[in-house]
Amino acid sequence: METLLPETWLPKAPQKRQVTAIVILLLLWEVGCTTIKYSVLEERESSFFVANLAKDLGLGLGELTARGAQIVSKGNKQHFQLQQKSGNLLLKERLDREELCGDTDPCILHFQVLLKSPVQFIQGELQLQDINDHGPEFMENEIILKISESSLPGTAFPLKIAQDLDVGNNTIQNYTISTNSHFHLFTRSHNGGRKYPELVLNRALDREEEPELRLTLTALDGGSPPRIGTCQVLITVLDINDNAPEFVQMLYEVQVPENSPIGSSILTVSARDLDAGTYGELAYSFFQLSNQVIQAFELDAFTGEIRLKKKLDFEEIRAYHMEIEALDGGGLSGKCTVAIKVTDVNDNAPQLTMSSLINAIPENSPDTVVAIFGISDPDSGDNGKIMCSIQGNLPFLLKRTVENFYTLVTEGPLDREKQAEYTIVITVSDLGSPRLQSQHQVTVRVSDVNDNAPAFSQRAYTLRVRENNSPGLALGSVRAWDADEGANAQLSYSLLSSPSASPSPSPSAPAPAPASAPASSGRPQQPAPGALVSIDADSGQLFALRALDFEALQAFEFLVGATDRGSPALSSQARVRVLVLDANDNAPFVLHPLQNGSTPCTELLPRAAGAGYLVSKVVAVDGDAGQNAWLSFQLLKATEPGLFGVWAHSGEVRTARALSERDAPRHRLVVLVRDNGDPPLSASVTLHVLLVDGFSQPYLPLPAAPDAAAAAAAGAAAAGARPERLTVYLVVALAAVSSLFLCSLLAFVAARLCRRAGQAEAVAAGALAGPEGHFPGHLLDAGGAGTLSHSYQYEVCLAGGTGTNEFKFLKPILPYFQGHTPGPEIQEN
Repeated sequence: METLLPETWLPKAPQKRQVTAIVILLLLWEVGCTTIKYSVLEERESSFFVANLAKDLGLGLGELTARGAQIVSKGNKQHFQLQQKSGNLLLKERLDREELCGDTDPCILHFQVLLKSPVQFIQGELQLQDINDHGPEFMENEIILKISESSLPGTAFPLKIAQDLDVGNNTIQNYTISTNSHFHLFTRSHNGGRKYPELVLNRALDREEEPELRLTLTALDGGSPPRIGTCQVLITVLDINDNAPEFVQMLYEVQVPENSPIGSSILTVSARDLDAGTYGELAYSFFQLSNQVIQAFELDAFTGEIRLKKKLDFEEIRAYHMEIEALDGGGLSGKCTVAIKVTDVNDNAPQLTMSSLINAIPENSPDTVVAIFGISDPDSGDNGKIMCSIQGNLPFLLKRTVENFYTLVTEGPLDREKQAEYTIVITVSDLGSPRLQSQHQVTVRVSDVNDNAPAFSQRAYTLRVRENNSPGLALGSVRAWDADEGANAQLSYSLLSSPSASPSPSPSAPAPAPASAPASSGRPQQPAPGALVSIDADSGQLFALRALDFEALQAFEFLVGATDRGSPALSSQARVRVLVLDANDNAPFVLHPLQNGSTPCTELLPRAAGAGYLVSKVVAVDGDAGQNAWLSFQLLKATEPGLFGVWAHSGEVRTARALSERDAPRHRLVVLVRDNGDPPLSASVTLHVLLVDGFSQPYLPLPAAPDAAAAAAAGAAAAGARPERLTVYLVVALAAVSSLFLCSLLAFVAARLCRRAGQAEAVAAGALAGPEGHFPGHLLDAGGAGTLSHSYQYEVCLAGGTGTNEFKFLKPILPYFQGHTPGPEIQEN
């Protein structure tokens, strides 16, 4: 491509049309403004190279892309395109100077180079230079002139000009006329540089000799090669008409508002002719015609009134110039000039052109550029002055840059949780009267950032579940929410270990453990939460993994965490306490009398006991709690009904009446122990009561009844089912007391054997030594209240001769029996 200055003309190439680009690069770096100027010939093909913009701006190839370079033209039509990689400025389409600028010379297209990061505007101008692509054209194929034969040599007759859409040297430069003997052609230039042909009479005409002449008028432009246009000139020789029409004014000037209605009168021109008759009759017509005048105005040939033919537009054409000819009947004419100036009215609303728009911006980002746009108004004066504004209650600001360009930026960090979307209405209004405005709506969505941790609906949850639940039972659920959205609000639940959590064992006394099972010691440890419950990661639903036992674990707690799926992930936790509710799943267990299934428990009852005498006390426990552990006692079966009674709440077995001699010596009582659960559970215990008159009566073990053995077996099974610590402690205590008692008894028997070693013969003869005198005071019943604590005296005599051991059981010594003589003793070998 050949680069030339604007003043340099392209060299002429004969017989070859060469399309050459003329580029002018002028960089002006002034205060806050940069303007670059280029020049190119019209009718260049699309994608024609204009200049390397990156080189002219002093930028590297990568900087255009990095800074988001963009070409912005006024209006909605883009004439240029920018190659980001190479930095070349190309034509987007074929440009026709005549279509874009018409008669305006020079033809300059304005554009801006927008660099977005940082924001910078560079003003640009492209001068579209004319090429000789249009030839001269006459509006009419034939020009008719009526010339009086009285015309003197040297008289000039103006001819209608030809039209050439080109400008400069490419427009009409000269006119020629075909060779003849009467006329020659003179080309005259007006103030605007336009050429006007005039036909000059060389010698007088003679109508009788030659009534008409036909000549050829040729218009030539200054192109290389030049283009021509021709028109026929028909000259009619007239009789003498010595007065030509004259206009009242040679120049008419008028101002017309652009909103004038079609058909409205613009002005009326007037001419007069001193001749009379046909020579004095005038006809008005446009003399110098152009397409713009023909399309916009019409002229009344008889009145000279000029009327509006179409709507005027100040923004397209601001002034019209035309010549009016008044022709009389004799062929003489007069001419005047009419200048019509179109005045502006505020008929164009401001326009907004969006150059860059960001629909979504992240929250918590300060001073973010949302949009870059330009505003324009084709009106002039106050009608073209523009002001721009947005709503005042939004966290956004408008910043003006240059040449009516604005940037819309955030005033500060935005919070999506407060408002996720903003609708910004940009209002552009002019200062005309009345004011016109246009609005452009911009919707900005605030994108989410993971800046909110999940929050549980409660800091602590309490769940209740009844023991003996089925595995997989839903215990309840925890709920958390996250103020964020999308993946930042998707929560996942999980179990967390709780170091401070401790188990809550059942307050009820545990059942005794079987003899074969070792007693557990130490504080029980709560199993890990993962062994007791599970949680659904998506819904937060909690499920029991196994059956819970209130007697083993009354309550337990753990931590539940909720974690979102943001980056980085945020989490929170809540404490969950599970209370195990008691169910009546433990039958009462009898601690006393102990039912071991081998030796029945026998209570001794003196026949002298009165009503209310305490025979024994049934002690029982229940592994459950609360109402399920409330025990009641009931006498289920008795050998002699009505003789004994059981207190319902204490379990004490007492005589209901005084004993008599008719009462049987042996009694079997079955006591039922029942809890208060729903349904109630029960256990039974069998008591054997032996009525005695004194200590001389032997103790006869009673055979265990089948039902008593079954009750004892059931009690033992219940005891072995749930070994508890309290039972273990009681059994150990009873075993220790029994061992101590047996040791004391053996010591006492050994002492007695040593004391009576001298009585061997009496023993061999079978004589039994009875008790002599009263018992010592320390063997008396100190209580005297009929409790289970009695004092007994035992004598053991060994018959060495017979080889048998004899055991003598003495009745208890009571204070009120001291004067009574004991009866005969019953001896059992």
